[in-house]
Amino acid sequence: MKQPPYHDEEELDLPPSKTKMKKQMHDLQDLGKQLVELSKEQLAELDIPDNLRDAIAEIKRFKSFGAINRQMQYIGKLMRDVDPEPIQAKLAIWNGTSRAHVAWLHRLERWRDRLLEDHDALTELLSDHPHADIQHLRALIRNAIKEKEQGKPPKNYREIFQVLREIIPESPAASASDGEETND
Repeated sequence: MKQPPYHDEEELDLPPSKTKMKKQMHDLQDLGKQLVELSKEQLAELDIPDNLRDAIAEIKRFKSFGAINRQMQYIGKLMRDVDPEPIQAKLAIWNGTSRAHVAWLHRLERWRDRLLEDHDALTELLSDHPHADIQHLRALIRNAIKEKEQGKPPKNYREIFQVLREIIPESPAASASDGEETND
């Protein structure tokens, strides 16, 4: 007896299996749980429908486990009409797990180390970002070097990083090219 050849679901254009659909629904409900835990300010930054935003706001006033559970299921149902990709990307950035965000943070760390080791690095930074406060940066660099020599806590070292966060914008293009460039 000859077995018919095996085909993937995509090859036969079959609808997704019940198990696959159930997993997708659970994933959307889990994403909804993450949305419920966000602050009002973070929710305002997301591009979600008003009915979903209202459902998320409403769940916060419920006390009963059953009511919360039903509302979570409703949020999961509303999530079916929303593209989860932009929401997941934004959550990844907020959680610090975005590759682009991590690359940007590493870029800032490399700049900080270069500023402390190379006198020309400050000139290069200012040519790329002329809006930076040169006097403040020079003072921070000088104080960070003194702190290191004296074995003091790295207060100014950390402050340089915070200033760089304000100076160097986080952009996907710059972060993506970071893996290839080493002269930042």
